[in-house]
Amino acid sequence: MAGRNRDRFSTATRLRLLGEQTAARVYRSQSRRQDRRSRLTGRAAFLALIVCSMVVALAYPMRQYVSQREEIAEQERLSQQAERRTEELRDEKARLQDDAYIMRLARRHLHYVLPGEVGYTVADPDAAEDRRAEPGASDRPWHANLWDGVDSADRD
Repeated sequence: MAGRNRDRFSTATRLRLLGEQTAARVYRSQSRRQDRRSRLTGRAAFLALIVCSMVVALAYPMRQYVSQREEIAEQERLSQQAERRTEELRDEKARLQDDAYIMRLARRHLHYVLPGEVGYTVADPDAAEDRRAEPGASDRPWHANLWDGVDSADRD
C-alpha cells in the first residue's frame, strides 16, 4: 500500500490526473457551447421565420397604404385645380354681367360697329394667300362658314 500511496501522490500521477480533469472540463465546456449554439441556431431560425412572416404579412398593407396616399394626393391636386377653375368661371360670369365688357367682346370678336362709326377691315396679304388655297371660303359670308363648321362637326 505504501507503493500505491506513493504512486497516488507522485508528480506524474498528479499531472496525468490533472490532464484528465482538464480534458474532461474542456470536453464538457465544448459540448455546452455546442448545445448553446444548436439552441441559438434553432432560436435564430425561429426568430428569422417570425420576422419574415411579419414582413410578408405587412408588405401588402403597406403597399396599399402608399398607393392610397398617392391617390389622395392626386385627388387633392385635382380638387385644387377644380377650385381654381370655378373661381375663374365665377369671375367670367361677373364680367359678363357688365354691358361694357359685352360690348368690348362684340367689337373684338364679331367686329361689331356702333351706328355712326365706320368699320375698317385690313387685308393681310399672307392671309389672302391662305384663303385662295381654300376655294369658296372667302366668297361666302362668315355665318355660312360657321354653319358649315357646325354641320361638319355634326357628321363626325
